[in-house]
Amino acid sequence: MSTKLFDLSGKTALITGSSRGLGRAMAEGLAAAGAAVVLNGVDAQRLSDAAAQMRAQGYTVHESAFDVVDEAAVLAAFEALDAQGIEIDILINNAGIQFRKPLAELETADWRRVVDTNLTAAFVIGREAGRRMLTRKRGKIINIGSLMSGLGRVTVGPYTAAKAGIKALTQTMTAEWAEHGIQANAIGPGYMLTDMNKPLIENETFNAWVVGRTPARRWGNPDELVGTAIFLASSASDYVSGQIIYVDGGMTAIL
Repeated sequence: MSTKLFDLSGKTALITGSSRGLGRAMAEGLAAAGAAVVLNGVDAQRLSDAAAQMRAQGYTVHESAFDVVDEAAVLAAFEALDAQGIEIDILINNAGIQFRKPLAELETADWRRVVDTNLTAAFVIGREAGRRMLTRKRGKIINIGSLMSGLGRVTVGPYTAAKAGIKALTQTMTAEWAEHGIQANAIGPGYMLTDMNKPLIENETFNAWVVGRTPARRWGNPDELVGTAIFLASSASDYVSGQIIYVDGGMTAIL
């Protein structure tokens, strides 16, 4: 019984930003749990390479190359999935970018670029997936937040605002859609070993701060998000909605 709770066989998951990094790790994890996956990325060649590698492992993989901030492209992508008869049972809004600069020096265009990619895109893609889930009276939406969904830090103002917005968006999805059989939750990763964090990992001072500040005394590995993603994507979480689960080595638990 317990194994069946986490079985994703017969489900299809769309994971944005999944040609590499956290998205790729979660895509592989959901595929291993039985789901067919729709990989997404803006680089069509990298996306194709990732899909080929996963297919070589025996997984069912579809490709959907589009820029998450291009609303017309998002709508076209969902229409293409509809035309192929591919129903999205699970959505993971993972695509994101970072831009570091003090608020007083930050250009409005850079603010908008980060917020559009990390928050507005999650709304638009979540809306399109949600509309289709509403007709079927079932679905799982997992929005990728951050430590910054509840905490601030210098030089990452737009990212912090966007990730705080992800938490609120998740709660609003719950308020409107939970009664229709849709569970919306978020994952808040801690400091993870990803390409986006490479400048921080290579900074000896910052690396020492992360290791010292995290009770686990290390950075997280991308595959350490997989268990939480499978839980939130599966029937094991059917009465869990509107929550953000921090996968952070204990960082948010201590002063």
